[in-house]
Amino acid sequence: MQIQVNTDKSIDHTAALDDHVTEVVQAAIGRFGEQIGRVEVHLSDNVAQKSADGDNRCMMEARVNGYQPVVVTDHAESLHQAINRAADKLKRALDSALGKLHDKQKAVPVADLVAPSEEE
Repeated sequence: MQIQVNTDKSIDHTAALDDHVTEVVQAAIGRFGEQIGRVEVHLSDNVAQKSADGDNRCMMEARVNGYQPVVVTDHAESLHQAINRAADKLKRALDSALGKLHDKQKAVPVADLVAPSEEE
């Protein structure tokens, strides 16, 4: 799984930040490793847009093999808090999306469950 970190101009993009994001994302969704090709993380500090939830924003987009991308966003007081909470949201969203996909693959058509009658 490839993890790509993007920041806006208001955030100092350092190797330490990349390492932190990679560690948090791997801890949250590492078990889905082979099913996810890439995770894009977009970090921004919306200083002009003060909100009740905080002005630091973390958006994560997981590119799931054979499925639509899964996207989550979180706003928080600190950048690290936004990253952690977005990773938790991504984990729950992937659990839901991949669980549904797995259930569809295991589903057996009703016609296959009904035994053919002896008259046929």
